[in-house]
Amino acid sequence: MVISLFATYLFSVVLLLITPGPVVALVTHTALRQGYRPAFITVAGSNLASLMLIVGAVVMLSGAVRIHPLSLPLAGVAGSLYLGWLAADLWRQGGTEAHDEPRRGGFGVGFFTAIANPKDILFFAAFFPQFIRVTPDFALSVTLLTLGWVILDLLILSLWILSVRRCLPARSLPVVNRLTALFLTGVALSGLALNSQAAFNVL
Repeated sequence: MVISLFATYLFSVVLLLITPGPVVALVTHTALRQGYRPAFITVAGSNLASLMLIVGAVVMLSGAVRIHPLSLPLAGVAGSLYLGWLAADLWRQGGTEAHDEPRRGGFGVGFFTAIANPKDILFFAAFFPQFIRVTPDFALSVTLLTLGWVILDLLILSLWILSVRRCLPARSLPVVNRLTALFLTGVALSGLALNSQAAFNVL
């Protein structure tokens, strides 16, 4: 095994996960609004989405399926539109208190937010394949890279949940709603612009 390559991969994953993104915003928002259990269920959904993105990357690397050049940009556009819808939904909730706010976390929301995340799509489509030679064996490399991602993903998102629950009071929820909505809107607009441009370049 190429230790330095694997260490670089793990460091890259840590940097990706500690950087606030749609999944971090959703998970921390859910933790503050609903508590630990719904937040960790949301994490489980986002983790499954990551595994599916890894499967997609592995399928492309193995050559089992040929992906049309438009597939990734169009997936990015769809993901950006979903994040925009989620942002609008959170903005409408901006003034509500924790006890009368509709539930928005959960396994399904975590899954769709993660699988629509432009940052994760880019990572697994373009960055993940660069580390596939971490061992001479393809299957072993995929296993190591996947385990590294899953463990770090669960660990770092858990730390986000614990930090939010300990440091932010429940009365800050309306402000968190607004900030989360604004952040997701920015991600959605940038993802829409970049993926639309990529799609036009393919045409």
